[in-house]
Amino acid sequence: MKLKISSIGIGAAVFLFLALAGFYGFTVISIEEAQNVVQSEAFDPVTYVDGIWESELLPTFDEQAVDLADILSEIELDASGTTPKDKLTAITERYGLITVGEAHVYMVKGRGTIVNVNAETSLGTVEVALDGYDGPVKLLLYIGARIPSDDTSVRDAVGFITFGDFREQTEYGKAATEINKRVLSTVLSGINRDDLVGKSISFKGAFTIRTFNLIQIDVSEINIVPVELELGE
Repeated sequence: MKLKISSIGIGAAVFLFLALAGFYGFTVISIEEAQNVVQSEAFDPVTYVDGIWESELLPTFDEQAVDLADILSEIELDASGTTPKDKLTAITERYGLITVGEAHVYMVKGRGTIVNVNAETSLGTVEVALDGYDGPVKLLLYIGARIPSDDTSVRDAVGFITFGDFREQTEYGKAATEINKRVLSTVLSGINRDDLVGKSISFKGAFTIRTFNLIQIDVSEINIVPVELELGE
């Protein structure tokens, strides 16, 4: 008797499932098909950056980049090249953004003259004497062939790329990495690093000042990732 009742219950459950499947249009797919669906939805950082580089990212710099000389002129450094975090925070709130991790990020623009070149490693930089600023902060601009892997300045500074836009942390990181690759391939490619000293330069770009768990912030030197760069004579 118990077996008969159990069989009736199973039959009813199967009937109910088939009825619901017919009503809601359930589709049974194989494990292989399911894996293909997941792969098709995998994050592609190249496609992502293709979709924002010209249409959103560069226009954001054009519209919102702040004169770097104005920012640096407000930063007061002590003899060790540091400034109190609370004073820097007030400046960043006017000119930039503060991330969840308490990094201060800025979109900036400026003009100046290249006074020194460090091309001894792949992490090349130029030192720029910035027009309108003669203070103690040293300004360095990345010129390739590499940008530090942990530099997320451009991604963070624009403001419209947020962690919530991505399914996981790795995708957020890949977006920053691809942005830096795009800088190297479209902004810095072809630069002759052996013939830069004395040239005029104009730029737009972003930089980060890290402040997490600090009271005094070292601002003796800033490193800018350029999204636009023009060299003169």
